[in-house]
Amino acid sequence: LSSHRIAAGIGRMTDLVFERGAGSYIWTADGDKYLDMTCGIGVTNTGHCHPKVVEACQQQIGTLIHGQVNIAYHKPMLELCERLGSIMPYDLDTFFFWNSGAEAVEAAIKLARHATKRPNVIVFQGGYHGRTIGTMSLTTSKRIYRAGYGPLMPGVHVSPFPYAHQWQNAFVGDGGADDVEARCVAHALEQLELLFKQQADPNEIAAMIIEPVQGEGGYVPVPRAFMQGLRSICDAHGILLVADEVQSGFGRTGTMFACEDEATGARPDILVFAKGIASGMPLSGIASRKELMDLQPAGSQGGTYAGNAVACAAANATIDVMLEEGLLANTLSRGEQFMGGLRAIQAKYPGIISDVRGRGLMIGLEFNGDGSAVSSGVSIGPQVSARCLEKGMLLLTTSVYDTLRFIPPLTVSEAEVDEALAIFEEALAEVVASEEIAA
Repeated sequence: LSSHRIAAGIGRMTDLVFERGAGSYIWTADGDKYLDMTCGIGVTNTGHCHPKVVEACQQQIGTLIHGQVNIAYHKPMLELCERLGSIMPYDLDTFFFWNSGAEAVEAAIKLARHATKRPNVIVFQGGYHGRTIGTMSLTTSKRIYRAGYGPLMPGVHVSPFPYAHQWQNAFVGDGGADDVEARCVAHALEQLELLFKQQADPNEIAAMIIEPVQGEGGYVPVPRAFMQGLRSICDAHGILLVADEVQSGFGRTGTMFACEDEATGARPDILVFAKGIASGMPLSGIASRKELMDLQPAGSQGGTYAGNAVACAAANATIDVMLEEGLLANTLSRGEQFMGGLRAIQAKYPGIISDVRGRGLMIGLEFNGDGSAVSSGVSIGPQVSARCLEKGMLLLTTSVYDTLRFIPPLTVSEAEVDEALAIFEEALAEVVASEEIAA
């Protein structure tokens, strides 16, 4: 095969050639079967090739493949607006559809600038928002996403994110973990206010954009007090709050959107969605209040493939599957099972696994917060991921910290979670027993 003709700039965890998928499993061209804990990086929430989604796509392909959004309406998009209107939190009732998560983030920034007549944006350390010139300018999760591409988009200010696990040694108090988180939140909000005094006039800030659960930053949930603090600050200064739910949306955290979760929620002015909305078909978008959306002149948003008819049909089927098959409830149940299993493994390796965190089936496991492997420069996560691959399971790393992320489909079964936990524990035991880690 002509893999050498694919651009070298694409990073890839394996050289496997996928041929087919079903549910929580994927098969290669060589016939090897893998338990998929990557879910296409949080995309195939209904599992690979869910029959109802496949049927919806097949029927739409036979009717209308491309109905260009700047020329006319098409039925799947209008139906999708109705479905989204019934599941969106707060007062987010108007939609614009695009193709990728990065494009949707850019659409949110365009809307914020139009609505506020202000140029600048605040983002938070460790956030990931895409790889276009605009969105890589907002991204601070890893240097690789922006290195060598400057000059980047101006007017972007970065403020601290309350990453309690990494900040805990600096904020130790007498109240335990909750006290540490509260101190971290207070510090991050103080630093944001300091940013206004030293670098950024709040009257020039159009939006603050934040992931309710950081993705590439390490699967770190935003503390609710921080989100509420941002909401109050935005309200005080006329700034729009943008929730980037590209990875956390459509049931991934156990609620339809993470911003409505009691543990992380606060009302956004604009919600960005992609990935899980269409079970693998390219579709993204933003949701906001009609009063804001109506401020944009006709022709200022659009795109050749924006809101493709087949992708919208897939999204309609995806939402139906989520509601009819109880995927939110399954996400919470399987998430508890996963977290419980991983924490039991953590108890066996207290010096190796430093944190297990997440919401629903968006789970991060961080190694060696104060273990020997940090001081010796050894990263455990990539080695465990490689061992899992050898044992028939796909598992991704994330973050500049040594972190693995578990992203199964929301249809994952109890038995499949047990299988994943068993493979992970066996892989971890082998890596820990290796001479490199033992040293």
